Amino acid sequence: MAEVTFIGLGNMGLPMALNLLKAGHSVTGFDLAKDQVKILVDAGGKSTEDINYTIQTTDVVISMLPSGKIVKSVYLGDQGIIENAPDNLLLIDSSTIDVETARDVAKNAISKNLHIVDAPVSGGVGGAQAGTLTFMVGGENSAFDRAKEFLDIMGGNIIYAGLSGNGQAAKICNNMLLGISMIGTAEAFNLAENLGLNAQTFFDISSTASGQCWSMTSYCPVPGPVPSSPANNNYEPGFASALMLKDLRLSQEAARMTSSSTPLGANATSIYEEIEKLGHDGIDFSGVIKLLQNKLK
Repeated sequence: MAEVTFIGLGNMGLPMALNLLKAGHSVTGFDLAKDQVKILVDAGGKSTEDINYTIQTTDVVISMLPSGKIVKSVYLGDQGIIENAPDNLLLIDSSTIDVETARDVAKNAISKNLHIVDAPVSGGVGGAQAGTLTFMVGGENSAFDRAKEFLDIMGGNIIYAGLSGNGQAAKICNNMLLGISMIGTAEAFNLAENLGLNAQTFFDISSTASGQCWSMTSYCPVPGPVPSSPANNNYEPGFASALMLKDLRLSQEAARMTSSSTPLGANATSIYEEIEKLGHDGIDFSGVIKLLQNKLK
């Protein structure tokens, strides 16, 4: 049994922490939302108000935080984890952040004789609850080897992407592609409807033809064809448009930094920004079809 400190008990972090607890590890959680911490404690976990004190006797720190700025505040500086951690502590950051920040944090951690991986996830809240997340992991091989035992509990696919920051690079590129493909799928269904083609009929054809993609067959943006998709639950978010926009903005930041041409990524970003401007970024990202249908006001 390991001592785990888990920082960030939001919609993703809490079920991840609970899965570690169910696997027999001792989990101490920290979050500014006390009701989230209480759920962990009620399930048999512990809470802390002093992370730097707690990490002195912990085996691994896992974080799931909303932005690179917050990751920096938690890990860097005189009061950050890296400056105050004991030698050889394992750090796993599963936040989705910019590559530059991930590499900066890793560089600082390694200089202090710590083991660190960036391990962002794909799979949404459902995957976090079921323990079937895909982890895209960047870091030194030795750190990955240590982290894998914990990642295996929280995920179904653990993929080593290379050195520090490469986990974030994989996540950003994957979600840029996902955003683009969802918009394309939504456009196709919207056009099919306007041409008088039934959505189920179009699905039956395209899902077995060259237009097939995950956004169609697993997460169809129209009600009916895929019963488990958010389209059949009023677009309640499995993955909110706001989170898709965050990842698309990260992709465009990375594109500018590397002088990479991503015209479709840029267009996808502007489309999800329109949803944000209309005040509907809480809907599932597949709800982009409602924007195309002029149903978001």
